[in-house]
Amino acid sequence: MGKLTVSEELFNRAQKVIPGGVNSPVRAFAAVGGSPPFIERGEGAELIDCDGNRYIDFCCSWGPLIMGHADSDVTAEINRVASKGCSFGATTPLEVELAERVVSKVGPLEMVRFVSSGTEAVMSAIRLARGFTGRDKIIKFDGCYHGHSDYLLVKAGSGLVTLGEPSSGGVPADFAAHTLIADLDDEQSVTDYFEKFGNEIACIVIEPIPANNGLLLQRPEFLKFLREISQKHGALLIFDEVISGFRVGWGGAAEMYHITPDLMTFGKVIGGGMPVGAFGGRADIMKKLAPLGSVYQAGTLSGNPVAMAAGLKTLDLLEQKDGFVKLNQLGQYFEKRLLENIKDKDCCIMRFGSIIWLLFQKDQPRRADKIDSTAIDFYNKIHRSILDDGVYLPPSGYEVMFVSLAHTNDLLDRAAQAIGKAVSTG
Repeated sequence: MGKLTVSEELFNRAQKVIPGGVNSPVRAFAAVGGSPPFIERGEGAELIDCDGNRYIDFCCSWGPLIMGHADSDVTAEINRVASKGCSFGATTPLEVELAERVVSKVGPLEMVRFVSSGTEAVMSAIRLARGFTGRDKIIKFDGCYHGHSDYLLVKAGSGLVTLGEPSSGGVPADFAAHTLIADLDDEQSVTDYFEKFGNEIACIVIEPIPANNGLLLQRPEFLKFLREISQKHGALLIFDEVISGFRVGWGGAAEMYHITPDLMTFGKVIGGGMPVGAFGGRADIMKKLAPLGSVYQAGTLSGNPVAMAAGLKTLDLLEQKDGFVKLNQLGQYFEKRLLENIKDKDCCIMRFGSIIWLLFQKDQPRRADKIDSTAIDFYNKIHRSILDDGVYLPPSGYEVMFVSLAHTNDLLDRAAQAIGKAVSTG
């Protein structure tokens, strides 16, 4: 890779007018060191920065670019719809079409509502759960990230763990008091909460494929237990599938694990790279939302026509190209090549379809407290040399990688070799 002269100049300018020089903390590269490359454009599976350096991209905008960067069909559809107007603050046919498509593909969904981000989706789903049950407390899990709303920024994983912070400042203690933190892979920690607060708990919220504090794959039995205990106590079960929804299969983790949650949240892929979130579930719960019910949720940009169009086209292409089969094949291939290239170093690779986490320790963790900090330190140490070899990995050892349909076996080979080289010399 060449120099980052322009990127460094931009970063210096940014730090004078943007806190930390970034609009999302992990982009600052604080964990891995050095200035972040400023990206000018994307092409397929590659990024090109402002200095002309090219990188094989395994961030994929943190998951939504399942077709790769600037896919010609998705881009053409965005341009076509944007030429008619980017936002109306009124209903459009496209939001009906995408809602029909999403509901038809995801078994537990009877109704869905669109918002502008994953944070909004989960925030709204929890408000709805509280309004439906008339209860205040929620159970979330240590290391699961559900966006940056106040009561969910407690042991939240994602950028917080990268920064070494268990929870966010600025969250009132009485907000956090309604959030009960359980341990992943631990039935007893959940049982204890229900024994103490059973008739006060509105919902359990979990990433069924936790992918914001590493990829902490859960036992199917644990997820089924959550379904059973929530039903027993009259609480709702919310699956946060902002990352896994339409990434691991049409029905997401709910379909993979044969579990029917009460509510689900989505984002990423259904926006085709545009800002979109969604939440949905049983009709009797969803009808508690205004204007039908007393639970208020609104957004000027909700159902934005450009985002709806990008999502529809992305789902069309996934269907036409047998996308999930191919994504799983690409994920399998990359996992195999990584294992072949990483030698003489303890390493476990967690993978679910096209979501991959590279961790330099021997044992696979299912909980945040089982991640060896030295394994994360090693990843962070070698990140820059991998970047210098033209491979863009997430700038934190706690973050996962994504493979898109634009990745080829050749690109995956080159990336695996670069990572193997950095490991051997690190």
